[in-house]
Amino acid sequence: MSEPRDYGFETLAVHAGAAPDPVTGARAVPIYQTTSYVFDDVDQAASLFNLQQFGYIYSRLTNPTVAVLEERMAALEGGTGACATASGHAAQVVAFFNLLRPGDHLVASQKLYGGSINQMTHSYPQFGWQVTLVDPRDPENFRRATTERTKAYFIESASNPDGIVADIQRIADIAHEFGIPLVVDNTLPSPYLCQPFRWGADIVVHSLTKYLGGQGNSIGGVVVEAGRFDWFQNDKFPLMTEPCASYHGLRFAETFGTFAFTVRAKVMGLRDLGPCLSPMNAFLILQGIETLPLRMDRIVENADRVAEFLDSHPLVRWVSYPRLPKNRTPELEKYCPRGVGGVFTFGVKGGYEMGVKVVDHCELLSHVANIGDTRSLIIHPASTTHRQLTPEQQKAAGAGPEVVRLSIGIETVDDIIADLDRALHRAAKETGVLVTSS
Repeated sequence: MSEPRDYGFETLAVHAGAAPDPVTGARAVPIYQTTSYVFDDVDQAASLFNLQQFGYIYSRLTNPTVAVLEERMAALEGGTGACATASGHAAQVVAFFNLLRPGDHLVASQKLYGGSINQMTHSYPQFGWQVTLVDPRDPENFRRATTERTKAYFIESASNPDGIVADIQRIADIAHEFGIPLVVDNTLPSPYLCQPFRWGADIVVHSLTKYLGGQGNSIGGVVVEAGRFDWFQNDKFPLMTEPCASYHGLRFAETFGTFAFTVRAKVMGLRDLGPCLSPMNAFLILQGIETLPLRMDRIVENADRVAEFLDSHPLVRWVSYPRLPKNRTPELEKYCPRGVGGVFTFGVKGGYEMGVKVVDHCELLSHVANIGDTRSLIIHPASTTHRQLTPEQQKAAGAGPEVVRLSIGIETVDDIIADLDRALHRAAKETGVLVTSS
C-alpha cells in the first residue's frame, strides 16, 4: 500500500500492514507460528540485538503476523507505531512501564472498567505507582489532582459500562499544560467511532479482545502512540530521554523520534515483562478487524433500538445509553457522533436480586464477562466484573446493585428485544416486583 492516510478507514481495516506473501503469494496474512528466526550472520544478529537494525529476533519481541496487526492498528488510529500485547490489561501495564517509576503518580478517570480500577488501586501500588481516581465529567478534576510526581492522565474515551464520553480535548489540554501525556483507552467505541489522536491524546490503548477481534475467540491488547509528544520538554520522563543501561546508553526518544514510545514498549516492556501476543491470536484479531466498520454500524443500529425499548419498559428505572435523546451530551456529538458501540447499562426495579434474575432468564443473550462480540451479551456487574470494588466504588463506576450491562450484537434486533422483555417479566414475577406504567 501507499501512504496509509491516503485511504479510507474501511480500506485500511482490510489492507493496512499486509501484502501478498512474497514466497507463496498467499493473500491472507500467514500465521508465523515460530519462536525464533535464523540470522544471516553474527554481524546481523549483533545489529539486531543492539537496535541498530530492525528485524525479527524472538517472538516475545517481534513476529511477522503480530507486526501486520500492529501496523494496521497504527494506521486505524492515525499513529506512528504500535505494540501488541497479550491482553488489554497488559497494554496498560506496558504503556505505564514507559512512563512511571516508583513513587510516580497517575490521575485516572473513576469511570473505568472495574478490572482497570482494581488494577490501578491494588496492583499498580506494587510497582510503587500511585493512582488518584477522579470524575471525568469535570476535566478540572484532573488539574486539581495533579502533583509534581504526576506523569500521565488516563481515561476511557467512552466508559465501560455506562458509556460516558469524556471531553478528550479539554483533558488533553490540561495534561499538556503540565507537560504530561494523555493515555486513552479507546476500546468501547473502537477507532471506527472515535479517534482520540485527533483531539490531543498522546497514547491509545485497546483491549483487542472486544470490538476489534469482534468474535469472542481471542484475547489481545495494543498500545498505539501518536508520535508527537515532546519527551524532552521537561525532566519528567528519564525512561524515554536518559541513557538506557540495558542498551549501552541509547536514548530512546533521541534515537527513535516519533516512534520511540513503541520501540521502548517492545524492547523493554515485552522483553522484560513478557506479555507478548501469540501469532495465532494476532491472525484471528486481524480477521475481525476486516469487518469492524460493518459490524459497528449494525451494532449501533441495534443498540439504538434496544435502548429505546428499555427506556419505555415498565420494569426499568433508567437507561444509561448516550444516544438516547435525553442522554446526549456535547462530548458525544463532538467525539463519537456515530455512536459509542453497543455497550450500555440500565437499572431495574427491584435492585440487586432483580438484576441477577434478569440475567439468569435471558436465553438468546449470553451471560458472559466480555463485550464487543457479534453475539449479544448480558451481565450483572455488581456480582461479577465489579465485585471486587466497594459499594461506593461500584456506584461511582456506574455499576450499582440494580445495574445490568448489555453488549448488543448483530442479531435480528426484534429477537434481542423479545428475549430481554421475557427475562424482565419472569424476573419480576419471581422477585415480586410489580409491573407499573413507566
